[in-house]
Amino acid sequence: MKPLKNKVSITLDEDLVERIKQLAENDDRSFSQYINLVLKDYVNKVDATHPK
Repeated sequence: MKPLKNKVSITLDEDLVERIKQLAENDDRSFSQYINLVLKDYVNKVDATHPK
């Protein structure tokens, strides 16, 4: 079973959007998949250094 997903709307700087599109394409992922991956990685790092 796939994990549940929620649609969200965010506003990003244009230069950031373009860079993420490049990185996602290089990683053969969609823009959304890439952002999800990056955010998960960041949150995991924060949790590792700042436990709840």
